[in-house]
Amino acid sequence: MSPIATSTVARSHARNHTLLSDYAVLCKPRVSLMVIITAAAGFYLGSLASGIPPFQMGLVKALFGIALVTAGSAALNQALERTTDRRMPRTASRPMAQHRIGLAHGLIIGFLLVCGGSIYLALATNPLTGVLTLITAVGYVAIYTPLKRITTLNTFIGAFPGALPPLIGWTAARGIVEWPAVALFAILFVWQFPHFMSIGWLYRADYAQAGIRLAATQHPATEAARSCALQALFYAVLMVAVSLWPAWLHVTGTPYAIAAIILDAVYLVATIRFMRIIRNPDDPENRIVARRLLKVSVIYLPLLLLAMMLDAKGRLLF
Repeated sequence: MSPIATSTVARSHARNHTLLSDYAVLCKPRVSLMVIITAAAGFYLGSLASGIPPFQMGLVKALFGIALVTAGSAALNQALERTTDRRMPRTASRPMAQHRIGLAHGLIIGFLLVCGGSIYLALATNPLTGVLTLITAVGYVAIYTPLKRITTLNTFIGAFPGALPPLIGWTAARGIVEWPAVALFAILFVWQFPHFMSIGWLYRADYAQAGIRLAATQHPATEAARSCALQALFYAVLMVAVSLWPAWLHVTGTPYAIAAIILDAVYLVATIRFMRIIRNPDDPENRIVARRLLKVSVIYLPLLLLAMMLDAKGRLLF
């Protein structure tokens, strides 16, 4: 799609937006929801390790603070990427890309939410949780976001702040970093790669147009396909071992291990099918296998966490 066509589409979408809906888009609700879900899982498991009920006001306070920082990080991300967002059809209608929310406006909202949320977490939960959440925001906004236009390593570097929410949920409940929390971090870290490789391939033309450096936007296309497919496969295989770590640590039992192996098999099969992009990178059918892998990845993670929570040792429902 040409820049003119992109701008036209964005303007047509803009007519339907209100300030409230623009604020919602600024907070990236889908990304924020995934962060909250993974953080809630970490808090639940951390509470059980402490022998306290997980469903309590501490959970509400932790998720509220994490949601504030996540929303602020999303706003700051869009402030930095307003120019590149304008070049891609899927993001061209975002409020800062279309100047419906000005740069100063977006920056003020972002900084207030990030700083306010971090301070709130430090006071409402514990200082470690507040610091870790602030580090996550800084890593996402100040390191990962600028690197997207510099090096393809941004995906690997960005996976670190992306994997911290369940560990932060654990520290909100326990106040310390322990091996089960590290296992949760590792699960989310490894999960991201097949997920992001599928997104990168699905929207590779958009990313290339915006100048974003990803494995999928490398040249030639054969090298891009090989890099995406092999990275996705490597991490999908690694996911089998990493997903079983909580059982090895006795956080969960055999039922979780069985569920994890089944889910891992499904994720791995979807990733193996994604490998077909290597044969003919320009085949339009590749978008279908990329979209299937994306769907499987989005379903896989919540189901894995749910299985972990249902089989957690010493679980307390109330």
